Amino acid sequence: MDKYDKIKLENQLCFPIYALSREIIKLYKPLLDKFNLTYTQYITMLVMWEDEKITFKNLGKRLHLDSGTLTPVLKKLEAMELIIKYRTKEDDRVVVAELTEKGRALKEDILEVPEKMFCNSGMNAREALELKAKLDKMLKLFE
Repeated sequence: MDKYDKIKLENQLCFPIYALSREIIKLYKPLLDKFNLTYTQYITMLVMWEDEKITFKNLGKRLHLDSGTLTPVLKKLEAMELIIKYRTKEDDRVVVAELTEKGRALKEDILEVPEKMFCNSGMNAREALELKAKLDKMLKLFE
């Protein structure tokens, strides 16, 4: 084994994860274009549909996004009238994002997206669940 093998692209765990992430997001694009959403807006809405109301800080934590990335996403979702943002009365430093009726209605329409993505994955249910479990385990290391 050559001492430089450890710095070859083909030997990096991070690279196939990075490349696959980009390819998956490309597959999402035509499905999300129908709803005028980017992938980052979509995953933000996934959390919003689960929680309906969440602090900016907790939303960023759930999505592993910093405020510089999350702020424009929330601004756009607010402009689309899918969410509203406001500061709490108890502490005006705390920003809350809350789902609107229009945002709730989109939840029903977008149900087709995960199903179509699963069909595009080329994996069976068992393989998909095993891969997700491994990725979740790795992601927990960064929390």
